[in-house]
Amino acid sequence: MITALVFVVLLFVGAPIGIVLAVSAAIYVLDTGNTALIGSYALQLQSGIGKYGLLAIPLFMMVGEMMNGGGITARLIGMARAVVGTMKGGLVYVNILANMMMASILGSATAQISIMSKVMVPEMERAGYQKTFAVATTTSAGLLSPIIPPSMMFVVYGVLAQISIGDLFIAGIVPGLLMAAGFMIVIFLIGLFSPFPVAPPLTPQERVGLLRDGLLTLIIPVSIIGSILLGIATPTESAAIAALMAYLIGKFITRELSDRDIPKMLLTAGSNAALVLFMVATANVFSWILIYGQIPQSLAEWVVTVAEHPILFLLLVNLIMLAVGMIIDGIPALIMVVPIILPVATSVYGIDPYHLGVVLCLNLTLGLVTPPVGVALYVAATVSDVKAGAIFRSALPFVAVAGIVVILLSVFPQMVFR
Repeated sequence: MITALVFVVLLFVGAPIGIVLAVSAAIYVLDTGNTALIGSYALQLQSGIGKYGLLAIPLFMMVGEMMNGGGITARLIGMARAVVGTMKGGLVYVNILANMMMASILGSATAQISIMSKVMVPEMERAGYQKTFAVATTTSAGLLSPIIPPSMMFVVYGVLAQISIGDLFIAGIVPGLLMAAGFMIVIFLIGLFSPFPVAPPLTPQERVGLLRDGLLTLIIPVSIIGSILLGIATPTESAAIAALMAYLIGKFITRELSDRDIPKMLLTAGSNAALVLFMVATANVFSWILIYGQIPQSLAEWVVTVAEHPILFLLLVNLIMLAVGMIIDGIPALIMVVPIILPVATSVYGIDPYHLGVVLCLNLTLGLVTPPVGVALYVAATVSDVKAGAIFRSALPFVAVAGIVVILLSVFPQMVFR
């Protein structure tokens, strides 16, 4: 009870989630008076990040920094414009397409939303779109990043579940494309009732030029997915390959990346990765005390009495994860719940761990845009100077679509294949 009280108080006074998890776990360990637990606390912190697969996180963050500094992001957006052409609401579709391409490179929703908000929101404002709608669309499209491979959440889940991260990446392709298609349907329906501006026309020469410049940048996602599918590299090694490709393209093709900027990029990527990995370490400690307290066993006994069928179990898990995702950020939440839910799902209900991983990660992405925490909302609000509440209200149709996709994946596991 003391641990639960400390957890709730720290959470609602606004303490960083990593601190909340670390302090709550420490209170529990001290309260037990067990010297073995006290002595193992630091060891559990270290073991949480002592996994090879987690090296992909700082590497993918470095890819994002080099893409932004090398002008690659702008070229991806230009290619999306060339594909969409001149149509009503064309720039909104460009936003979704560009985010899809960015998602296949970055793997981090918050990083993607931060980058794309700086580029797409001013562009949509100049074209005549309302700023709140522009921010909401960009924020919602950023939810594709944790699903379309590569994905940092998939990396963490793969490490926790001890399954192939490469196969998990492949399992996320269809759900990611399904969610993107759902977003485009939402845009089409909104366009029926809203006076979307018509995209400015492009000459054939301009369209060819944009496609040519954008196609060169697609070397990065192709190198990531291709190296994994062909067995040339592990997901972690593919992140290193992508970072090298981003450097070479920015340095010698776009010629916008300067070697003088590399130290600053390394510092930014390292700082952001340190924040994520600190949450990973503290979440590992918290899940450790949950397991010590036999929470998974108690949950298994209760769940079996409530849900007899795997689909009912998954729907129940979705409700729980939605509540968790509203309060705790995606990666620490994943680390907390996987040791509890995974054994029950696989041993009691026979659910495929890859299917479970996709459903859990997709569900937790909803928490990025739902109050009271809604990390993505506050990132977008800070970058774009729009209130988080206004963004959420405008993003509700996209959130509803993502929820429908979660339910479909839960009911039809064959939609997740590898």
